[in-house]
Amino acid sequence: MIKPGVTTEEIDHAVHLACIYNFPKSCCTSVNEVICHGIPDRRPLQEGDIVNVDITLYRNGYHGDLNETFFVGDVDEGARKLVQTTYECLMQVIDAVKPGVRYRELGNIIQKHAQANGFSVVRSYCGHGIHKLFHTAPNVPHYAKNKAVGVMKSGHVFTIEPMICEGGWQDETWPDGWTAVTRDGKRSAQFEHTLLCSKPALLPYKAADVSDV
Repeated sequence: MIKPGVTTEEIDHAVHLACIYNFPKSCCTSVNEVICHGIPDRRPLQEGDIVNVDITLYRNGYHGDLNETFFVGDVDEGARKLVQTTYECLMQVIDAVKPGVRYRELGNIIQKHAQANGFSVVRSYCGHGIHKLFHTAPNVPHYAKNKAVGVMKSGHVFTIEPMICEGGWQDETWPDGWTAVTRDGKRSAQFEHTLLCSKPALLPYKAADVSDV
């Protein structure tokens, strides 16, 4: 349903209707320079926009969290590169997850790939442990040389959700107290999985491949 002319409020309504059957909440929709926590509104999406849809699930006492960034109609090459790189950052770091790895190492992998493509990594928001509580330890920063503590163990469940920007990584929050945007107004993209670290395999609760967006 994501196409030019659709409003983020309509996306939110579709998710809300789904809540009646399985989903307990609506969604965050983050368009262009909005990094995360965008509140759905009545602005029609325009050709060339990128929009992230972030959904949280709650089932049988446990939470799940994932998001994807979508193209709205035809987008420019800059948007394609940003979204593709963000997706690659997530996929590369998932490959590194296994018991015994320090959580702080994940940010090194993400930032290396982002910077190699000319992008920056948001520092104010991070992945997190998720279980019966929605936000719990550990924190999972996405930038290099972070000070996250902890080592992955079999059975840990957590999110990885890199936010990658065209310009600088600095952010600010709108007066609504939720919407985080890039300070320089450049675009930002994000992909997120909830992951179960197991031995010997890693089982991601997966979102779609970027080619599907």
